Amino acid sequence: MVDSEDISNEESSTESEHRDVRGMVRKLSDNNWEIPKGHIPNMRVPGRLFVSESLLEGIEPGTIDQIANVATLPGIQKYSMAMPDAHLGYGFAIGGVAAFDAEEGIISPGGVGFDINCGVRLIRTNLRKEDVVPEIKKLTDELFTNVPAGVGSKSRFRASDRELDSAFLEGAKWAVDAGYGVDADVEHCEGNGYLEGADTSYVSTKARNRGKPQLGTLGSGNHFLEVQYVDEIYDREVASAFGIEEGQVTVMVHCGSRGAGHQICTDHLKELSQAVKKYGIEIPDKQLACAPAQSKEAQNYFKAMLCAANYAWANRQMITHWTRESFEKVFGRDADDMGMSLLYDVAHNVAKLEEHNIEGRKKEVYVHRKGATRAFPAGHPEVPAAYRDVGQPVLIPGSMGTPSFILCGAKEAMDVSFGSACHGAGRVMSRAHAKKEFHGQSVKENLEAHGITVRATHPSVIAEEAPGVYKSSSEVVNVVHELGIARKVARVIPLGVAKG
Repeated sequence: MVDSEDISNEESSTESEHRDVRGMVRKLSDNNWEIPKGHIPNMRVPGRLFVSESLLEGIEPGTIDQIANVATLPGIQKYSMAMPDAHLGYGFAIGGVAAFDAEEGIISPGGVGFDINCGVRLIRTNLRKEDVVPEIKKLTDELFTNVPAGVGSKSRFRASDRELDSAFLEGAKWAVDAGYGVDADVEHCEGNGYLEGADTSYVSTKARNRGKPQLGTLGSGNHFLEVQYVDEIYDREVASAFGIEEGQVTVMVHCGSRGAGHQICTDHLKELSQAVKKYGIEIPDKQLACAPAQSKEAQNYFKAMLCAANYAWANRQMITHWTRESFEKVFGRDADDMGMSLLYDVAHNVAKLEEHNIEGRKKEVYVHRKGATRAFPAGHPEVPAAYRDVGQPVLIPGSMGTPSFILCGAKEAMDVSFGSACHGAGRVMSRAHAKKEFHGQSVKENLEAHGITVRATHPSVIAEEAPGVYKSSSEVVNVVHELGIARKVARVIPLGVAKG
């Protein structure tokens, strides 16, 4: 995901837009396209692009090249993949998924992104749309006041060095133990809201200094805090298991590891750029800097990346706490009385050591999901007990003013995409282009005419994130549903949006 402060290098460009994308891929089946091994030299596996016929028309040729570039990396398993929201990124395409053998493969920061563990969480309430609409402007203002947002925004919380270490090592659990939530919040996070193996000795002083004042802030760019309501249920059995029903109000939080994650990535990219030469790894793009998975350089990055991932879970947990307080103030009721429980929290910029069945045998691999969401099926031991009979909740945000979706992981995902789905709508326009194309105040007025209240730090933020800047979230989600990667459960529509 792209944040104008935290992922300054994620928007790439290409000078070869005139190339015909259809001539670069071969259709295997509906929504499934192959990039053959001969697309560029030294591809070890084919590429896979999961898009519809119409979404293919909007894919940049450079995105195809990036998928193929990843296929040249040592130890890659099965395919280099990209989800239907795919677009140009740093090294890997955003929407990219790749798994590398834990012993013979590599680890690459380009496969994670600068905003490590940018992710999404959804908070349920027992409030109805009709309860919230009369108070939506007041509620949106309260959320915008209580949750700091914007470039360089500083938290209401002033973390000590010890507290920062705890956030790096314990994630959401530290935040809950510190009074920012309840134990059930941790149970309903991917990985229980933290990843083991983090080591703060690989986090630089600069990264610490950037992260300390930002713990509990939303950030900028496409990050948001959104009040929504459920307008359509697709699968009533799964929706019931998720505690979701029509007309219900939910809250979606979308943000990541802020300046800490950006700096951790920046610091280790320098080291890994040298490691490529040291280990004689040939890469077609310097942005694919990497090192053998078990090397000192790769493991140093991985341990620091885990710190950033845990920081992001702590960050979203603190925002959840202040969101509950905002609802309490506006509605004069206790958060528990309003049923404000966490449905789930998923990461979509992370590399994880996972066990997958590959060519008939179980193998440990480092799965890189860069703008891609984990989508594990029913029965998987890493799915929370409350959802294990139906599958992991998969949260796919739309763009500002457009629908977001709740899905559940499906069995086919394990075979097709290493248990992965898309993470959002996917940009079709750069921020610079968007600011020329759209006027922030006009976009705001149009959204409000459709019943959507928007608060942002500056009109340019609204212009950069205008609905027309993104692909159709409905079409993107339909692709993963039709592929069987994740099944649609419910659609939610925005009522109020707070942005940086």
